[in-house]
Amino acid sequence: MQERLRPLIAGNWKMHGTGAALEQIARLKTLLQEAGDIESEVLICPPATLLDRAARRAQSSAIRIGGQDCHADPGGAHTGDISASMLLDAGASHVILGHSERRADHGETSDIVRDKTKAALAAGLIPIICVGETEAERLAGTANQVVGEQIDLSLPDAFGETPIIIAYEPVWAIGTGRTPTTDDIAHMHAHMRNLLVARFGTAGESALLLYGGSVKPSNAEEILRTPEVNGALVGGASLLADDFFSIIVAA
Repeated sequence: MQERLRPLIAGNWKMHGTGAALEQIARLKTLLQEAGDIESEVLICPPATLLDRAARRAQSSAIRIGGQDCHADPGGAHTGDISASMLLDAGASHVILGHSERRADHGETSDIVRDKTKAALAAGLIPIICVGETEAERLAGTANQVVGEQIDLSLPDAFGETPIIIAYEPVWAIGTGRTPTTDDIAHMHAHMRNLLVARFGTAGESALLLYGGSVKPSNAEEILRTPEVNGALVGGASLLADDFFSIIVAA
């Protein structure tokens, strides 16, 4: 039996939050300190405008800070973009890549995600690669194929030497309040595990497989005890420290 991996609970603030939202990080910091030993690793990914301030607020705590995206190039004439090294310089340790909203809103292909992943690794960031099917793809019975292709194309071979974190986010469940059954989640996570072990061997066995898609305090415990679920990528529920803390405790 696989040794239990240390869970990662990651909060994706998306395009939410101004300076006032940093009080939620201060509140979460207090909650974690009062709770004592927490088994999970805790990550918050705020908008890029808050990264530096968020990292300073999170100092001397268990909270780590991450970015929501990065450019594939280390620098250059890319107005409005941000490089992986800039994220690192601002205090980030992780970066979310290939989120379904980036794939849909910005036309990001898995090839683009792979190039961004290479850039993140070169800069010293830990990528969190998002994969997932649409409702139409699930109803068509191609969910496994879609996710398998995304994993195959989005992950560079260099992942065999670095930590692997994959977030499965059924696109139809994000922000809708709907979630797959735990059997559906377990099936997909087992499928992803098998693919990663086949390609990366031992590194695939120790990969963290996060579930993302309307995770909230009311369903977190059930989801997080599902086989092969090693944490969560949390959206709206990560914006309020008390809700996010409830999910962290559930892990």
